Order: sequence, then structure tokens, then C-alpha cells
Amino acid sequence: MKMGSVPHIVEDFKGILQVYSDGSTLRSATLPFNIQVDEDASVVWKDCCFHNDNNLHLRLYKPTVASSPTAKLPILYYLHGGGFCVGSRTWPNCHKCCLRLSSGLSALVVAPDYRLAPEDRLPAAMEDAMTSLKWLQAQALSGNGDAWLSDQRVDLSRVFVVGDSSGGNIAHHLAVQLGAGSPGLDPVQVRGYVLMAPFFGGTVRTRSEEGPSEALLNLELLDSFWRLSLPVGGTADHPFANPFGPASPSLESQELDPVLMVVGGNELLKDRAKDYATKLKDMGKKIEYVEFEGKEHGFFTNDPYSEVGDSVLHVIQGFISQISDKF
Repeated sequence: MKMGSVPHIVEDFKGILQVYSDGSTLRSATLPFNIQVDEDASVVWKDCCFHNDNNLHLRLYKPTVASSPTAKLPILYYLHGGGFCVGSRTWPNCHKCCLRLSSGLSALVVAPDYRLAPEDRLPAAMEDAMTSLKWLQAQALSGNGDAWLSDQRVDLSRVFVVGDSSGGNIAHHLAVQLGAGSPGLDPVQVRGYVLMAPFFGGTVRTRSEEGPSEALLNLELLDSFWRLSLPVGGTADHPFANPFGPASPSLESQELDPVLMVVGGNELLKDRAKDYATKLKDMGKKIEYVEFEGKEHGFFTNDPYSEVGDSVLHVIQGFISQISDKF
């Protein structure tokens, strides 16, 4: 056998994902970070399969104590990050974040997994996120749906999609596809979207992208994620990456539900998030931009019980309350 024919590693994400020259991949179950998850009795959780053919599961989280005897629980859909290439509902940072969202916001949290690249390139992840919402609709329409979702204390008309990083990108595409009020999901109604430093791209670098690398993120890694996740031959201006790219559909006439943008001041992705918020606001869309000074990518997801984590929850709670008060 010639040495040149031996597959070698061409992409390596901290050993979690290795891509070889022949296109094969190797994924490790051992994570290169240690995040302690201290569960208490405030939230119970369980896993459900929402797509048998692709063996996709989601995790449901429910607070054990209601904020008030009469208040119904809103539903938060949490879409994890990982550059479309890594991540899972089972990862300790994702799990810990969802526990915090459920207890801190008194909400039923739904955290679906989705197919990952490069084995399944975009739009697979976006299709799976939509399928998970359709699963919720099917549960609502079924006479024998999941007991947690058929509980009278759960409000299917107050669903909020929270997307972190690549999950924030997916949330944007869901917002565009579903439109205001999400009529295609009736009786389920999405009321708003929380985008946490969404993973958007573009062939022209922004000022924040050209700035210092972060502890967990650098420009080389962002470029690698796009190479692995976009359709073969696609650039960072592809509509899946750049909402305002040359081939992206115009959002001018698109009716969208309210959006909350949350970003750290030291994030490489900050300028793209700010540009997104500015452009949507100029189009007359309802969007709020909140920046946390000095914070880097994953500052909430990786440390949701911190002081700044409390502040993020307060902002999200305000966003939910403001919308809920109108119904």
C-alpha cells in the first residue's frame, strides 16, 4: 500500500471530531472539558424519540414547583450549539443550561438533538429542528400524547425558541420558515426567538472576527465548521450561513415574531449579531439587542448559574413576559 493512500486527519476538533482525507469521520464520547452538573429536586427530566428513522431524541425538562398555582408553563425550545458539527442534549453544558432555564424561568424546556455535519451537511440540522417542532404539534393533536405536554399547566400557545450559536442560526431559519404566529404548527404557537450569539458567516471579515481569539473559539475553527457543514462547494455567503448574503432571500416583506439577541462583548461573532439586529430593526422588525460587556462565546451556556447567568435569565424573562402580556 502506498503511503499516500493511507487516510490521514484533515480536520480535528479537540479530538471530539476527526475528519480523514477519505471523508470518513471518528467521533469520541470523551469530552475535552469538565463541567460539573449538580442536579437538585427543582427539575425533573426525561428523553423522548422524535424521529425514529434518524434515531433522533429530545430531552424534556419540567420544574417540580410551579411559580404560582394558576400560572401555565411556557415552552422553551433549546437548540444547542457546536458549529453544526458537534454538541448534543446530553453534553453537560447543554444539560446544565436547560436545567437552569427550566427552574429559573419556570418553563417546560425541550432540547432536541439534530443531525451533525460532515456526515449530514446543512440543511439537515434545520430540517431536524423543524421536525422536532412538528413532533410537538403531533403531541398536541394526539389524544394520547406525552403526559408532560398534555398537562393543563403547559401552555402550547406560548412557545419560545432559544438558539445558542449554531442553534441561533437554526432559530433564525425557523423564524423565517414559520412566519409570524407559526400558523403551520397550530395549535402550537411560537411567540418569539432568543438568539444567543448566532453562528452567522460571510466571506468579508468583520472587525470582531479579526480581533483576538477567544478561550474556546478562534477564526480557524469557525472556518473549519463552515467547510464541514455547508453544502460541498458553498462559501460563508451561502444562505445557510449569511442571512444577508447575495443569494439569501430578502427579509423586508417577511413577517417575523419578536427576536431577542444576546451576545458577549468580546465574542468573535458579535459584529454579525449586531449587524443582524440593526438590519432587522431598520426593516421594522421587533428585535432587542442585549450585549454583556467583556463576555466570550458560551458565557451563559457554560456557566448558567453565575451572576451574569442570572442577568441573562432576567433579560429572557422580561422578553417572555412582555410578549405574554399581550395575549
